[in-house]
Amino acid sequence: MLREMSGGGPVSATSALGTIRTLSRLAFYAEQFGYRYASVHEVNRKFQILVVPDPDPRALARAAHNWTWYPDAADGGALPPLDADAVAVLKARMSFELATRFTEKQMIGITVFGFTGLAVGPWIKFGLVVGGPLWVAFMALVAVLLVANRRYRAKHSAVLESAGFTAVTDPDGRPRYLPPAADRRD
Repeated sequence: MLREMSGGGPVSATSALGTIRTLSRLAFYAEQFGYRYASVHEVNRKFQILVVPDPDPRALARAAHNWTWYPDAADGGALPPLDADAVAVLKARMSFELATRFTEKQMIGITVFGFTGLAVGPWIKFGLVVGGPLWVAFMALVAVLLVANRRYRAKHSAVLESAGFTAVTDPDGRPRYLPPAADRRD
């Protein structure tokens, strides 16, 4: 990834393990070498991040310093020490973005449609006696999943808010967090 960053354009990376933890570390190191985290997406059941060049003078100075101290970083050499707090904030940003890919109404619709589809098979094969209770159980599970998702988002929201991020709603109605005012580059 560091080799691709030398071109100066946006770089996307997919973790071989596909974990948010791994990608948050990659984003941390990208930020140490003149880039900033932009977004995360799911591609082919793996998570992919996008990092873009950071024109901020502080980021450029940090990158120059780190390229001087770690010249072999792009070739698998030593890297700057990992800052656990910065990685935790990046992990919270990525997790929150993935948890809010869909609005709550969209999630409910997708889940109800999917669970209804799962209940149709047993209903056709065994009748309403089996299909009906199965469908009712699935609909109860929709509420449980909704509550679990809200708690998951709240946990990551707390981390982001304590780091100074600001909650906003994008034009599609999904919640997002903007970096602290000092770090915003809109």
